[in-house]
Amino acid sequence: MRSFLFVPGDSLRKFESAKKTAADALILDLEDSIAPEEKVSARRTVREMLDARSPSQRNYIRVNALDTGMTLGDLAAVMPGRPDGIVLPKCAGAADVNRLSLYLDAFEAAVGIEHGSTRIVTVATETARAVLKLLDFENMSPRLWGMMWGAEDLAASLGASRNRTAGRFHGPFLLARDLCLISAAAAGVVAIDTIATDINDLDALREESIAARQDGFLAKAVIHPKHVDVVNAAFMPTDEEIAWSEKVVKAFNENPTSGVVKIDGKMIDKPHLRAAEKILALRGR
Repeated sequence: MRSFLFVPGDSLRKFESAKKTAADALILDLEDSIAPEEKVSARRTVREMLDARSPSQRNYIRVNALDTGMTLGDLAAVMPGRPDGIVLPKCAGAADVNRLSLYLDAFEAAVGIEHGSTRIVTVATETARAVLKLLDFENMSPRLWGMMWGAEDLAASLGASRNRTAGRFHGPFLLARDLCLISAAAAGVVAIDTIATDINDLDALREESIAARQDGFLAKAVIHPKHVDVVNAAFMPTDEEIAWSEKVVKAFNENPTSGVVKIDGKMIDKPHLRAAEKILALRGR
């Protein structure tokens, strides 16, 4: 999984366009992209989207946050369509994840879906409280599959007038990004980078995506179909990285009892081997 393309839950036209992209997953949105008076009707549209999904793409639903009173209604409308996962916005730690997991237990039983098969992805940095709860991942439901960071809502929560200048995030937002990455790694789930808001600057998108993958993010959220191919390419290892990784793995295979091997004059140890194996695993995506 490299790219998660957001699709407004009230637009079948945009859904049809999104299906034609190479996005690994679509996030059918019932939250920010839907006007308050259209949220109930959007549930029916999202249900139609699930019925018309492409078998080559996973389909996630971003429901409304737990404190809106709309989450259960969203789930009741979409769970009969058997989405691959639920994206939970404004998530503040394990308690919110586990509450959503209990809801999914009930809906899966009611609809006849295999227990535990509906994944959870959290948007984990949208409020100041949520950032402080990023380290609260102990005893989370095993449904948790990924953690995504976001900067737009966080700016409002902090009272910031902007979150970046000249395409570069300011300090508080970099802190939220890095904590999300570290927390996802500690929890053993996928770290998902935030969207790029400048739709037309594909060079900046490419640079941002490559930096995210190099730091350890495994996927990126996108808001426009033309971002998908750029992100997919950026989240694949380069030929140079693959060649180096193959050399590292080969050296350790030839010296299975060694903790350290020498390659091109450099001492390479087991952490390098684990990194090389991860890069080669990415190649097959």
